[in-house]
Amino acid sequence: MASPAPAVVLEGLTKRFGTVTALDRVTAAILAGQITGLVGPDGAGKTTLLRLIAGLLKPDAGSISVLGHDSVTDIGAYQRDIGYMPQRFGLYEDLTVDENLNLHADLHDLDEATREKRFADLLSFTGLLPFKSRLAGQLSGGMKQKLGLACALLARPRLLLLDEPSAGVDPASRRELWRIVRTMAGEGVAVVWSTAYLDETERCDSFLLFDGGRLLASGAPADFTGRLKDRTFLIDLPEGQRHEAQRVAAAHPDVADATIQSGSVRLVLKEGAMLPDPKILGGDGTVPRPIRPRFEDAFVSLLQVETKPAVMDGLHNGAGLEGNGAAIEAHELTRDFGKFRAVDHVTFTVAPGEIFGLLGPNGAGKSTTFRMLCGLLEPSHGSAHVAGVDLGRARATARERIGYMSQRFSLYGNLSVRDNLDFFSGVYGLAGARRRDRIAWTIDSFDLGAVVDAEAGGLPLGFKQRLALGCALLHEPRVLFLDEPTSGVDPLMRRAFWQRIGALADLGVTILVTSHFMDEAEYCDRLGIVYAGRMIATGRPDELKRRFVSVAMPEPTLEDAFVALIESHDAEARPAGDAS
Repeated sequence: MASPAPAVVLEGLTKRFGTVTALDRVTAAILAGQITGLVGPDGAGKTTLLRLIAGLLKPDAGSISVLGHDSVTDIGAYQRDIGYMPQRFGLYEDLTVDENLNLHADLHDLDEATREKRFADLLSFTGLLPFKSRLAGQLSGGMKQKLGLACALLARPRLLLLDEPSAGVDPASRRELWRIVRTMAGEGVAVVWSTAYLDETERCDSFLLFDGGRLLASGAPADFTGRLKDRTFLIDLPEGQRHEAQRVAAAHPDVADATIQSGSVRLVLKEGAMLPDPKILGGDGTVPRPIRPRFEDAFVSLLQVETKPAVMDGLHNGAGLEGNGAAIEAHELTRDFGKFRAVDHVTFTVAPGEIFGLLGPNGAGKSTTFRMLCGLLEPSHGSAHVAGVDLGRARATARERIGYMSQRFSLYGNLSVRDNLDFFSGVYGLAGARRRDRIAWTIDSFDLGAVVDAEAGGLPLGFKQRLALGCALLHEPRVLFLDEPTSGVDPLMRRAFWQRIGALADLGVTILVTSHFMDEAEYCDRLGIVYAGRMIATGRPDELKRRFVSVAMPEPTLEDAFVALIESHDAEARPAGDAS
């Protein structure tokens, strides 16, 4: 069988922005009929490469051949054959789904008969037909991505460029996107999929791994992970010891990577290293289980750099609540927006020092639940108690005990790091020696010394994230709310962030977090799954996964469990006799 033809050929490709080399002498091929994954840390060069292929940038050296044409001298010959979906939602939010499609059809000069058929096909294909009259700005995150994909597919491209199309999209919607794109690849389209979700790379036919503009590895994902054969293990641990064991394991000289996986610690050994004694990690002598390596294991072991262990010493007020009460308690929590019920009688509790993950598909009601518990939104019915305070009666008192980190960077970009810390310490009522001590603690604990006088808006994403978390902890809150705190952050930064979260939980700080990363959900002590405004399941990650063990799925992942819970709920809610 003949090999697929190259859709894109890169030869010595180099692109600079001032003194920064975004891509450095890259040589690679992207094949037709395949999905090629672009992976790497933030700033690795992935978006620059997509923009070069699309003809939006010109290379400084080397060449790009796209569908048999030179990207500089013959760009007009292939641009109509390219579908490009940028990282940020690039459509018009004040236009409907149908109006956005018509606008893109006009740009591609499609006649009335052609656009009518393609609209019908794409709206059915993406599941957007019931929403064709809805404003794009009112769509959920998953539906926005599907609309962006539909617009990119209007011209029937031979090459489809997708820049992190699943960022911020729930697992169920991600699977739908993959189904759509896999169908396109099966029809001969060359697909380039940039992603921050490393589990997605395993679904690709091939990958290109970048770091600092250099191509470090490429090929089939299975070949890349195969390098770690006999080097990945899972160690079961007693309840409450995972975070400390993970920190000890990560510092061990024979360990390349250590992560939490539900009630266990996952180890990746360095090449030629021996397995550490489990008792060193606090285990009970249980023999570690060899497990199949993942793409993420190989990725991190290749890029891993020595990092300073997360230390959160010096945080005093996070030691829990007086007595043995719940740190967070939602009782029959309900929120209506006009005739629409976004949250419907949600009830759950979170214990002091617990990490509780609030998960759910886009538009399920988890963000509304989250905002009510933070005191940012008043419930229509029900009650919420946080840090021992009734939010309905003493919201200001509760806020003094709460730390909050929003999904988007919400600090002052035109102020320096030090000025932001000074401002927010004042907002929290800190003064005198305590104010100085807390600012100094934050700068030291979050390694902000090198950037303390830099404007916050110009910081790399990892530093912004550290600063935002540091500001949320200035007043030593008892409860910390994190709203998709690692959205857009690369895997290495996410590892460092979760080390800090684990250290905070060990000190007694209660943490409520939302996330679409299922590997992050493994770090949580318990999870709550919100769907259609209701809490449909709670439990430890391992408990939820065990509910769906079967002959067909002997080792379900957390994503498998998440999707199965949604499908089970839909099946139960479906009227009798309806097989749709």
